[in-house]
Amino acid sequence: MTAIFLMSLLFGLVCGQTMSFCVPTEYTMHIERTECAYCLAINTTICAGYCMTRDINGKLFLPKYALSQDVCAYADFIYKTVEIPGCPRHVAPYFSYPVAVSCRCGKCDTDYSDCIHEAIKTNYCTKPQKSYMMGFSV
Repeated sequence: MTAIFLMSLLFGLVCGQTMSFCVPTEYTMHIERTECAYCLAINTTICAGYCMTRDINGKLFLPKYALSQDVCAYADFIYKTVEIPGCPRHVAPYFSYPVAVSCRCGKCDTDYSDCIHEAIKTNYCTKPQKSYMMGFSV
């Protein structure tokens, strides 16, 4: 019985060290434009979770690019587009946003990810909110 317990514990530790919990996670994003009358709350998915990293002891001897730690990032995503209601004719009412299909642990790519340490907490509506019915994919 103890051998099974020890093997299970060892297996759990090994898997826990190698597995990451970086997965698509539901997220509500608020979209508004200054010129438009309403704000939209859109349900989408983003990549969030834990990626295994290790602190290197020889930091002083390595170049900076070698010290970058893995982050939870998009492996595959699609863009969806919605129309913001209440926009005047001279303002484009369309807004495109990414939807995470799958995620991976890896280096942060600034071409399509926000790689900051602390997020700005401005995800709210300052205008009356309209319910989002249907967007279309681009």
